[in-house]
Amino acid sequence: MLQLNYIREHEKEVIDRLTIKNFDGTAIIPQIIQLDDRRKETQKQLDDLQAQSNTIAKEIGALFQSGKPEEATRKKEQTSILKNQAKERDKLLEQIKKELDNLLIKVPNLPHSSVPAGKTAEDNLLVKQAGEAFSAPKDFLPHWDLATNYDLIDFNAGNKITGSGFPLYKGKAARLQRALVNFFLEEALKEGYEEVQPPYVVNAASAYSTGQLPDKDAQMYYVALDDLYLIPTAEVPVTNIYRDMIMKIHDLPVKNVAYSGCFRREAGSYGKDVRGLNRLHQFDKVEIVQIAHPDKSYEVLEEMIKYVSGLLEKLELPFRVLKLCGGDMSFTSAMTYDMEVWSAAQGRWLEVSSISNFETFQSNRMKLRFKDESGKIHLAHTLNGSALALPRIVAALLENNQTSGGIRIPGVLVPYTGFDIIK
Repeated sequence: MLQLNYIREHEKEVIDRLTIKNFDGTAIIPQIIQLDDRRKETQKQLDDLQAQSNTIAKEIGALFQSGKPEEATRKKEQTSILKNQAKERDKLLEQIKKELDNLLIKVPNLPHSSVPAGKTAEDNLLVKQAGEAFSAPKDFLPHWDLATNYDLIDFNAGNKITGSGFPLYKGKAARLQRALVNFFLEEALKEGYEEVQPPYVVNAASAYSTGQLPDKDAQMYYVALDDLYLIPTAEVPVTNIYRDMIMKIHDLPVKNVAYSGCFRREAGSYGKDVRGLNRLHQFDKVEIVQIAHPDKSYEVLEEMIKYVSGLLEKLELPFRVLKLCGGDMSFTSAMTYDMEVWSAAQGRWLEVSSISNFETFQSNRMKLRFKDESGKIHLAHTLNGSALALPRIVAALLENNQTSGGIRIPGVLVPYTGFDIIK
């Protein structure tokens, strides 16, 4: 959520920057400022009424002590009127605050000044490409056929057990999944991340704090009986570890890594993009999260991009890095980079990681702050990224490493899989 003071002090800039995200702020931003003016005026009226009431209360005590009970009684009647007026002002103030919050949560995060304009993924900027987007030989098969031929993934069994989008991994595919998780976690530990194992369900306050609610409500699985949500990513529980905290400046940056299952309804998804492992309702992912000083968060973002790039290099996968345009960014992000790997058999790039800086958007919602050397309190910056999401990594590994003798396993994974080829 944007900081109210920033909106007030930079109204035109806020409206202009929101247009980069294709969001029209010309009506809602002035409305927010006007409503905040009402809030301030109502708060002042309430404070004045309470001050008058307190002053008269002191006068009443003095009147009783000086033997003037009748005058004291009249003053008590006056305080009663003031208290009723104060209750009305207090009720109005709460109503205005609620209306103000309801408006504020509708406004997306401001994109960083360097974010390019654009409406769709076609407008994203290519920042880096490593490896060739090679053309697959005619005998190359897509991963869903390989999964059947090598008895690796049973999509039909998953559909029977649960439904489409919930695959059943078997044998060496299950071991490959586990190997990737362990590899990603161990690499993160070497990079100084502290591992945590978070809950897979969160309450509404947690989902609100990181921006899943109300923006992505339709994409989350909801457990109505318990009023809980299945997590779409470990970003939600891990970032919420620090909700309502005031950290010390020397504790920054905080670096956490977590493995979790992820659950997404993916409402409206269809076509070739959902075949096989391309788009699932349940999948595994290793997530990295950092809480950073505002002055250093973009250095941290670059560090995270370099780290994830290193993972893809070690997996010997051709990849590219894209800087997202305003129209392709999430509601909560200030800047996002996507990492895509080349899928030879499908002949296209598959997104496997999204790395974002949210600046103070999440920390403002969750009251995540730090105290500087002088004792002043500031909002921290939050960042996260996939490091990495497994399904499309598995798809690319299977497709790109087909040989006449089987599917080759990259050398870096062999210590974790215990085998170097799938036959």
